[in-house]
Amino acid sequence: MMTAVIYTIRHVGGGLGHSFYEYLLKAWLMSDKTDEEGKKMYYDALQAIETNLMRKSSGGLTYIAEWKGGLLEHKMGHLTCFAGGMIALGADGAPSDKTGHQMEQAAEIARTCHESYARTALKLGPEAFRFDGGVEAIATRQNEKYFILRPEVIETYMYMWRFTHDPKYREWGWEAVQALEQHCKVEGGYSGVRDVYASTPNHDDVQQSFYLAETLKYLYLLFSDDDHLPFDHWVFNTEAHPLPVIRKDKTDRPNEVE
Repeated sequence: MMTAVIYTIRHVGGGLGHSFYEYLLKAWLMSDKTDEEGKKMYYDALQAIETNLMRKSSGGLTYIAEWKGGLLEHKMGHLTCFAGGMIALGADGAPSDKTGHQMEQAAEIARTCHESYARTALKLGPEAFRFDGGVEAIATRQNEKYFILRPEVIETYMYMWRFTHDPKYREWGWEAVQALEQHCKVEGGYSGVRDVYASTPNHDDVQQSFYLAETLKYLYLLFSDDDHLPFDHWVFNTEAHPLPVIRKDKTDRPNEVE
């Protein structure tokens, strides 16, 4: 258990290990909530994240910082924005006195990630954004200002919509659609941009495979009815592939993917 907690502190923010934490939760959900070890490891890890990494800016934005070399770096990566959806997904299984708190955390992270989009010229989020030097939710280094069609913010919007039906999540998703169409659509598909703070996009001429597999899929689900791939039958892995919940009694079969 200590290993899981240490790993949480070091790597929850980036692509090196963030999927580990959602898979602890999703292993429990896929097992029809029988994998108690996965469940315990997830909630222990989430507590470690809250204690050691989660902070609130002077402007009231909740973010998940990164632990590097024994120091807390007040930077949140676009990849880390998946955590809002993960926390919302796990809130229902938390102890009753924690459910509301975790949903509040999820909503606050979703808001922070939306602000990282809203505070750019192109209304697309940077690869990483900082909370130091008098700035909040803004990339300050040139190598963090790019956008490569990542899905994590849209993913969190989708989960938050499913669990709250607050219309702002669909509104935020539609803002992203409009920005993608205006600034990323090119003759051969969609392209990332090198600087989201520039007044006009400088395309990198790369359409990442996860744009089709994840970003557009989460947008589709955000605007679909809840009974399309419902969460009580399906669990999405970190690449947005739907995996069926394995029912204990085998009689309640998951919906077929149409």
